[in-house]
Amino acid sequence: MVGFPAGSSPDLVARLLAEHMKGYAPSLIVDNRPGAGGRLPLEGLKGAERDGSAMTLTPGDQVALFPYVYAKLGYDALRDFTPVSTVCTVQFLLSVGSLVPANVKTVADFVAWCRANPKLANYGSPGEGTRPHFMAASLARSAGVPMTHVPYKGGPPVVQDLLAGQIAAALNVVSNVLPHVQAGRLRALATTAPKRSAILPDVPTAREAGYPAMEGIEWFGLFVPVGTPNEVVVGLNAAVRKSLETDALKSSFTRQAFDAAGCTPTEFVQMIKSDREMWAATVAATGFTPLD
Repeated sequence: MVGFPAGSSPDLVARLLAEHMKGYAPSLIVDNRPGAGGRLPLEGLKGAERDGSAMTLTPGDQVALFPYVYAKLGYDALRDFTPVSTVCTVQFLLSVGSLVPANVKTVADFVAWCRANPKLANYGSPGEGTRPHFMAASLARSAGVPMTHVPYKGGPPVVQDLLAGQIAAALNVVSNVLPHVQAGRLRALATTAPKRSAILPDVPTAREAGYPAMEGIEWFGLFVPVGTPNEVVVGLNAAVRKSLETDALKSSFTRQAFDAAGCTPTEFVQMIKSDREMWAATVAATGFTPLD
């Protein structure tokens, strides 16, 4: 189960993984359940069969960040699910579209333009309380420039409005904007990863651009319902990590600007706990009020 529509980054990752995990089961079906910020398949996983036949692939935000975004969350990742393995990591790209003058080519240029054009200084994100929302808010706060947040329902509509000049900037996963950047329709100002993207080697990192507050990457991971037998979890973890070691899957991920990244269930639990501590401090610093 995936909480995002076909063509989204989580969907692409799930389908690539399913294609290379054929040895785990006779068939693996990707069930898209978009809506509610990606929470639906996690809520559905709570009541799913505990035999390894049902699993959810989700970005980390839905399990590590959302406890601080929503006043009432219908699940707890470490109480209701068993983490199996991370699958990959993704980075985000700060890009600007036609609303911003062509001479704006760096983050510093964009910050200066926002300061000079406060009514146009805005940014789009895949939704209220998402990682890109807080990353861009951190940029605005560290730059000392008020920027209006424009939330959308997923990444694709953000890109559409960015191309149309309806919003000034956006933070999206690289795969969502890559074709438009390569075609010159969007300008990439910085990547949020600690190092530059191999696909866009000329684009500086947020730290290189002088705004390390915007730095960060996202992981995608696989979960099964709590109570799933340990031997099933171990077997599924082995199947995932074996597929991640194949050149075919690695190259497929690379073409979409994903980096294959597996781990043990124990390592995954520790990663979630660490991320929760980080997000608790980050969200508190923004003054964000949890959503109902």
